[in-house]
Amino acid sequence: MRILIIGVTTRAVAESALRAGCDIVTVDYFGDLDQKRLCENHSLRERGLKYSVAALLRAAHNLRYDAVAYSGGLENHPATVARLARSKLLLGNTPDTLRRVRDPARLFPFLAAVGFAVPRTIAYGEPLPSWGTWLRKPVRGGGGQSVCFWRGQPLAAGQILQEYIEGTPASASFVADGRRSVLLGWTEQLRAPRGFSYGGNMLPLLGPPTALAEVGAIADALTAEFGLRGLNGFDFILRDNRPVLLEVNPRYCASMELFDRASGFSAFGLHLAACEGRLPERVSLRGGSWGKAIVYAPGQVTLGETESWIERGVRDVPHAGEVIEKGQPICTVLAWGATHAACAAALRAEMEAIWSDCPLLACAR
Repeated sequence: MRILIIGVTTRAVAESALRAGCDIVTVDYFGDLDQKRLCENHSLRERGLKYSVAALLRAAHNLRYDAVAYSGGLENHPATVARLARSKLLLGNTPDTLRRVRDPARLFPFLAAVGFAVPRTIAYGEPLPSWGTWLRKPVRGGGGQSVCFWRGQPLAAGQILQEYIEGTPASASFVADGRRSVLLGWTEQLRAPRGFSYGGNMLPLLGPPTALAEVGAIADALTAEFGLRGLNGFDFILRDNRPVLLEVNPRYCASMELFDRASGFSAFGLHLAACEGRLPERVSLRGGSWGKAIVYAPGQVTLGETESWIERGVRDVPHAGEVIEKGQPICTVLAWGATHAACAAALRAEMEAIWSDCPLLACAR
C-alpha cells in the first residue's frame, strides 16, 4: 500500500512512517534537504508556488497512491481532504469529524457541559467585550500563526476572540479508535521569540498527576463525542494545575516526533493500527527530558553549506543558497537532557550552533 502524506510540512511524519515500514510519497511546502533524502517528495517551494491547499491538491493530482494521511494545515479544509481521499483509503479523521471538532461553537460548549475548563470565546458578529485581556485568532488557524493581542478593533469574518489565559502553554498527544483513546503523553509548548508562533516542545510537561489524569479524560471525552481516529492532539494552558483547552488538532502533531524518540516506537505505526481499531495498552517512555525547537531567523540570511547539518542531527534542513527572511524558520533542532533544565540548555546550544553557521544572523541577534 502506497501512502500519500500531505500538509504544510511532512518531514517528521515521513520519518515516523518509514520507521513503521511504510511505502510513502509526500507533498508539502518546504521540500527540505533531509526530506529529499528520506523519500519521494514534491514541494511547492521548488515549484516557485506560495502555500495554499489548492496548490497542494494540484501537486498531488497525478501521483500514484492507495491511501492518504494529512498533517498540519489540512484539518481546516475538510472538502480538500474529501477530494484527496476520493476512491482512496483515508487514514485519519473524516471530513465530517474535522468540521465538527474544529468548530469552536460546538467544541467549547460540549467541553464546558461535561465539566472541563475552556476559555471564554467570542465569535464574529457577537458583542465585543468591554473588559479583560483577549487574543484575536483565526478560526482556521494553526501553529499560532496570526494570533495576537486584541486592541479593540472590530473582528473580521473568520476571526474569533479568545480569553487570554495565564499559565504554561502545553499540548497533549493521544491515539484513538473512534470510541476509546490512549494518551501518549503531554509536552510543554515553546513559543517563537516573538508572538505566539509555534517554537517547539519539551517532553514531558512538568505538572501534577491530577492534571495529567484530567488531560487523559479530555482525550476520552473528545474521542467519544467526535469519533476521533488515529493520532490526535490538543493545545491547552496549564493554569492552577488544571488544563484549559484551546484547540483540538485532529491529525499528526509536531510534538509527536518526541514520542518517537522517547519511546522507540513509530507514532505513525500506532496511527495505522488505531485506524484499523487496534489501540496499544499503554506507551512507555524512556527517562529524561526530550526537546525540539524551531530555529527562527532574527534577520535575513543567505545560507551556505547545510549538508553537514543533517549528519549532526538537525532536521528540516534548508538547501544551500536559500534566503531565509527575518522571522521565518531556518530548521529544527533536537536534544535530550537528564533534567528539564539540562534539555533546555542543550536545545539552546544547538540553536547557537546553527546561528554560528549563519554570520548574518549572529550579527542580528
